[in-house]
Amino acid sequence: MTEWSFLTKHARALLFVARHPDARVRDIAAGLDVTERTVQGIVRDLADAGYVIKEREGRRNRYHVQDDLPLREPVGRNAAIGDLLRLLGDVERRPR
Repeated sequence: MTEWSFLTKHARALLFVARHPDARVRDIAAGLDVTERTVQGIVRDLADAGYVIKEREGRRNRYHVQDDLPLREPVGRNAAIGDLLRLLGDVERRPR
């Protein structure tokens, strides 16, 4: 039987950085059980779409999830990213 998940790697990465905004690519990769290269591509996709803003802090990045943006799927257009993140657990709405 093949392994599969209800959440895509992008959704899992978004949840991870929402919980750990100062995580390194290495930390995210270990948390998701994927390669660092995969994480770099996912973070780039999320940043290009505006869902994540990367802010440089010294030698590290800090991630800011734009939780007020709508989901990309037509089914979820009435829900924001933050609604999904809170539903999946342990993520509070962060003040701007």
